[in-house]
Amino acid sequence: MRPLRLDLHGFTVFRADTTIDFTDADFFALIGPTGSGKSTVLDAICFALYGQVPRWGGSRGIGNALAPSTAEARVRLVFESAGARYVATRVVRRDARGNAKTGNAGLQLMSPGFDINRLDTGMSPDDLGEVLAGTPAEMEQAVLDAVGLPYDQFTSCVVLPQGQFADFLHAKPATRQQILVNLLGLGVYEEVQKRATARAGQADERLAAVDQLLAGLSGADDAAVTEAEHLVAARRELAATVAGQVPELDGLRTAVSAAEGELVALDAELAELDRVAAPADAGTLARAVADARAAAAAAAGAVGRAEEQEEKVRGELAGAGDPAALTLLLTAHEERDRVAGEAGSLTGELAAAEAELAKAVKARDRARAGADRATAELEAARSAYAEAQTADRAAALRTALVAGAPCPVCEQPVHRVPGMPAGSAVAAAEAAGHTARAAADKARAELEKRDRDVRERERRLDRGRATHDQLDARLAELTDRLADSPGPAALRRDLDAVAALRRDLEAAGGAVRRAREDARRVRAEVEAAEDRVRAAWRRFDTVRDGLAQFAPPAAERDDLAAAWAGLCGWAAGEADRRRAARDGVAAAVAAAHAAVAAARARIGALFDAAGLDAGDDPQRSAAVALERAEADLRRAAERREQARELRERRAEHERAGRVARTLAGHLRANNFERWLLAEALDLLVEGASRILRELSGGQYDLVHDKGEFFVIDQHDAGLRRGVRTLSGGETFQASLALALALSEQLAGLSTTSASLESIVLDEGFGTLDAATLDTVAATLENLAARGDRMVGLVTHVPALAERVPVRFEVRKDARTARVERVG
Repeated sequence: MRPLRLDLHGFTVFRADTTIDFTDADFFALIGPTGSGKSTVLDAICFALYGQVPRWGGSRGIGNALAPSTAEARVRLVFESAGARYVATRVVRRDARGNAKTGNAGLQLMSPGFDINRLDTGMSPDDLGEVLAGTPAEMEQAVLDAVGLPYDQFTSCVVLPQGQFADFLHAKPATRQQILVNLLGLGVYEEVQKRATARAGQADERLAAVDQLLAGLSGADDAAVTEAEHLVAARRELAATVAGQVPELDGLRTAVSAAEGELVALDAELAELDRVAAPADAGTLARAVADARAAAAAAAGAVGRAEEQEEKVRGELAGAGDPAALTLLLTAHEERDRVAGEAGSLTGELAAAEAELAKAVKARDRARAGADRATAELEAARSAYAEAQTADRAAALRTALVAGAPCPVCEQPVHRVPGMPAGSAVAAAEAAGHTARAAADKARAELEKRDRDVRERERRLDRGRATHDQLDARLAELTDRLADSPGPAALRRDLDAVAALRRDLEAAGGAVRRAREDARRVRAEVEAAEDRVRAAWRRFDTVRDGLAQFAPPAAERDDLAAAWAGLCGWAAGEADRRRAARDGVAAAVAAAHAAVAAARARIGALFDAAGLDAGDDPQRSAAVALERAEADLRRAAERREQARELRERRAEHERAGRVARTLAGHLRANNFERWLLAEALDLLVEGASRILRELSGGQYDLVHDKGEFFVIDQHDAGLRRGVRTLSGGETFQASLALALALSEQLAGLSTTSASLESIVLDEGFGTLDAATLDTVAATLENLAARGDRMVGLVTHVPALAERVPVRFEVRKDARTARVERVG
């Protein structure tokens, strides 16, 4: 895993947006004062990938990701692993109760050639690439697949944080072995052993399935095939014999069919002749037609008489006058009487209204005189008040004082307003002024009231006079219109006469309609009777036409009853002659059936001898039996071939199972994996020992025994010491030697994507003396110069930082930490 870019916002001390670009930083140092946030950069890398940080004590310390007074922290890491580019994102939010939770987490695979500088253009997450994980739960497996290391091993081999630099050196053998298994990809051999075991189980299952199939293949030998061949020969002989006797049986069946056909035809003719019978109403239909025609003639005469009466009443109504004109004149008389009454009533109301208006005008004049007097009194009171103020200025000013407010003259606070003098002219004048103002306001209100009353009465009087003028005009118009009109009584008599004629006309019209309806009903009865006669003749013709094959005699078309009588007599005679011939035809049918039964019995004996059922079609039954026998022969041959193939397959499954079990047995004890780990550990310790000799000035060599690490102290006669006995500086040298050896040699040993493409050290450079520090710096420079590893340091030692070509200086102020690239 090689980091390329890290974006921070609100993450611990990095409150503001911060971007660190590692793209071309093969050898870099994070420098800055203690507490400025150098280690926080490594924390952000771990958090983006695994959601936890070593210094936080596990994933429950997620609240440490949020900077104080911030509600959200965002971390985005772009990195390379095994040639592919990924972007990991995590967002932490603080809810309303102050609890911190991961609000969003995701891992995306970037498309080849993606320019990470495009991230500064505000791209949406959908533009970054294929989504490999979209939730915190999915992130763990997705990051493990991409990086190749779980969290604990990542912080032991790639990012070595403060306090955990010596974890790999001091780790238990089992833990160290598991780290190497993951780094070297040796888990593949365990997977091979599991798959071999699974294949052995699959081979056993397939073997059991083949044995089960073999057990179910009964009759799969040569004897079964021979028996099936004999049965086919017998069925062919039966089919040939039956085929020779079937033509005779078919001829007898043809004779039966002919005899039965003759009998059926004779019975059909008898049934047809027996169905000939005259309808019950054949004799009464002609009389019904004559009666209906007479009733139709009578109904036509009644219609003529009713129409003559209607025309007579219609003429009398035409000479009686227009009822609409009579109604309009009568309405005009009634309206003239109503308008005259309304005009008389309104004349009296107008006189009363004029009297009330005069009273209201007098009351308004009195109210105006009172208002004028009150106004004059108010003006006199105002003059008296002004004179009193002139005489007593202090009293006048005192009226404007308010307790607690400043004095308008001296601007000093007024603590208490003194009372007015008992004999003050201003107070008396002010009281008189209030009284005069109240009287003036009351007089003006009364004047306004009286004025409104006068105006309202004048409007009502004007409306009444206008209405009276309209009534007078309408009365004159109606009087002129009715000058030559008869009185209302005469008009009502004329209207009553017209109404009586209308009722007579309506009654005459009803009589005409009833007469016409009766005529239509009688004509319909005539047509129905004639239709019945025609239908009776059509029925007769249908029956006679149905007997055309028997050549019936001709019929007279004038008398329906006689025609039916002749046809029925002829049909009875023909039926008697056919009944006499039927007995001979029935005897011939019985003889033909007996011959067919004898032929079927001979064929049935052949099938009984073969143990088969002849069925309705013996020839088809024999062919079916032959087909089944041939099918049984084919199946027997197929089962024999299938059994041979299954026995061959069984032998193949046995061989595959033995091979898989042998391979699983070789790998089950982990001997091969243990041997590979021992070889890898030997190479690792050899490389680390060489680096440690350089770092310690030739004092220490590193060795291992049964998974435990020891140092050989060449300054103490080659004494072997446990690594836990080393001092702090010596422990750092040994841990650094192991970390560098892992970084140098893992690419050649690993078979998976879990290659150490970068190493970042955050520990212990300040404990080294000048000579050792120079050796450490030279070792790191050589490692970085190879170009296949990113090497990063976290230090505040200037002598070491100055030798690093790329430095990221971390500074912190009261608000946020910032990172600036120098060098």
